[in-house]
Amino acid sequence: MKRKKLQCSVPTLMLAGVLCLTLAACGAKQSSDMPASNTDSAVSTALPVKAMNAKRVDENPYMAKSDANIHHDGYNTDSTDEVLPLGIYPEINVSYEKTNANASPAIYFDSYGHAVVPLLGGIAIRDLNAEETTTLGYFSPKQHDGGGYVIQSSYTFMDSENRIVCPTSNNHVLMLRATDEAGNVLPEFEKVLDIDIKAAAETALGKELTQNLLSVVFDYDGNLWFATGGFRIYPEREQQGVLGYIERSAIDAILNGEQADLSDAVFVYELTPGEGAENGIAASKDGAVILTNQNCYLLRANNGVDAVWCTPYESVGAKVSGEGDKTTGGGLAWGGGCSPSLTPELVMFTDNADPVKLLALDMKTGEIVASMPVLDDLPEGYQVAVDNSAIVYDDSEGTVSTIVCNWFGAGSAGLADPNSDSSIQSYANIYDTNWLTKGNSMIAPGVERVDTVKTDSGYEMKSIWSRNDLSDTSILKLSTATGYIYGYVQDLESGMWQYIILDFETGETIFTMDVSNKFGYNNMAIGMYAGNSGNALYCPTGYLELLCLQDRFVYLPEMPYRKVDLDKSARNVLTQEQFEQAGGEGTVASWRNTVTVENVHPNTTVSFRMNNLSGSAADLKLYAYGADGKLAEVSKELWTITDESGTGVDTLTDGTLYELRVSVADDGALDLSEAEKEIIISVVLSK
Repeated sequence: MKRKKLQCSVPTLMLAGVLCLTLAACGAKQSSDMPASNTDSAVSTALPVKAMNAKRVDENPYMAKSDANIHHDGYNTDSTDEVLPLGIYPEINVSYEKTNANASPAIYFDSYGHAVVPLLGGIAIRDLNAEETTTLGYFSPKQHDGGGYVIQSSYTFMDSENRIVCPTSNNHVLMLRATDEAGNVLPEFEKVLDIDIKAAAETALGKELTQNLLSVVFDYDGNLWFATGGFRIYPEREQQGVLGYIERSAIDAILNGEQADLSDAVFVYELTPGEGAENGIAASKDGAVILTNQNCYLLRANNGVDAVWCTPYESVGAKVSGEGDKTTGGGLAWGGGCSPSLTPELVMFTDNADPVKLLALDMKTGEIVASMPVLDDLPEGYQVAVDNSAIVYDDSEGTVSTIVCNWFGAGSAGLADPNSDSSIQSYANIYDTNWLTKGNSMIAPGVERVDTVKTDSGYEMKSIWSRNDLSDTSILKLSTATGYIYGYVQDLESGMWQYIILDFETGETIFTMDVSNKFGYNNMAIGMYAGNSGNALYCPTGYLELLCLQDRFVYLPEMPYRKVDLDKSARNVLTQEQFEQAGGEGTVASWRNTVTVENVHPNTTVSFRMNNLSGSAADLKLYAYGADGKLAEVSKELWTITDESGTGVDTLTDGTLYELRVSVADDGALDLSEAEKEIIISVVLSK
């Protein structure tokens, strides 16, 4: 069980329609397993659920269905359909790092829920929920390959077979088998593919490349696209780069143990000297979308690289701090710097003009169909550089919401050095030292939501809200299940690092939870990660601690001293289709709630806290999953809906915290565990 770092029983209060934040209860040593009547406050602490349509992303058959890369999916949406914490008796739990120099920076998840993370220059599957982060299996270039290279974690991803696909610092791409057919972690990963992409590209191009491999991705036909470049590419240095792909047939041949002639399987598109990629690649059914320091491309595999379109954009070049500025660093990129994010119809990214503009390009033609300045009302003396992937959310009803975040100040001044290799993905090489040690006071503020709306006459953009008081480098995340934006920032007055939750509609901060005012709790410019439990938001820090924000949404009312292991609990969105296919009747009225409880009595009451119920309690039915994966209705005698004091309720109000109390017999009909004195229950409400 993880050590409990912080608790907060009353993070937010909503009174008379006015939002008021309080953190007075943070750090209290009371048990958050206790019903509210036995705590310091009986006020409902949970944020109301504002569920949104699921994100609109066409599934890539060659990518994992999980949050498979640092931007969650091949569209780079930085949004998830998983449930994230809602402030229901929230806790920050910690896994301590004893091996790496920092807490696990980048995290990806395979379809089994394993966390795949960088480890000492290699890659590993690790238990991020243990009190001390433990390694279950790994691949080390130094130990297993005899190589002096490292795996470039920023653009590593998981494929559909749960293999890890990763670019390396020596310009290779590796594919690693990390689990067996049953999903068991291999203690040492098996290298099943190793291609020297730079060498293959040079052969295909017929000339030497002076840029290194930066990013890779699978398109929807399984071709492996790659781009050379770095985080800052200066046109005047005239480095030679390429964009290209490895044909799927060659990849399959290698995986089948056959010899593949790469001379017939590697295709490249020659870039003008001085042009190169500065970020990740996105892919859709239409092809691979790559943003260089000068142009945006849609490329398609057609027995060669078919440049469907190429759209130039504006840039004033590398932005750096001036003498007397509050910042000492600059922007990371020469060009746009923002990884392209997609919808089925649009490509979204920011340029690097002055002011910076958000651009929407037609996926089919590359035409700029809408644009507008963003983050253009900052306090005097601040510059703008959007060097992270923006959140892009397509609501399936004609509106695409984009949340852009200013990162100016994070980039190292050393990137301007003519000898700098900005493809090296290390903190010391990329980021400003003063930011790493002094915190977000060294980062220019600015977060803005812009909506791109489809009209009868085309598209139009409009600003919905803007925050000039936030300096965020955590790569904000959107949960469609809850309807909130999640971040990790530093309060510049107190110096306190905090988890924050923003209202998607208004941009207001509606939840904060303090972590520490020590500079080492900087999140290191890495994104937060959701996993698939529906109750975890991981955030790495520079202080050997991986933070995890969780809700204590399940407890044992008969044994309030007992703490249910939150890492063995889950809240997952269950679609109406999934519900009916499993045998459920009626309309889904709750998330699927799952928990494992050890050392139970023969009969145990499990209570799930939820605040997204409304209407008459008499209209609700409870279904439980059986070992066959099918749903069966639970007898009314075994469950009830109560308030937090345990009193049954008849009328339910959305936003009010209720408890679903279920009586479970060890080895009974509802128990999915075969182990003695352990129960596993998985239930969902319907109307």
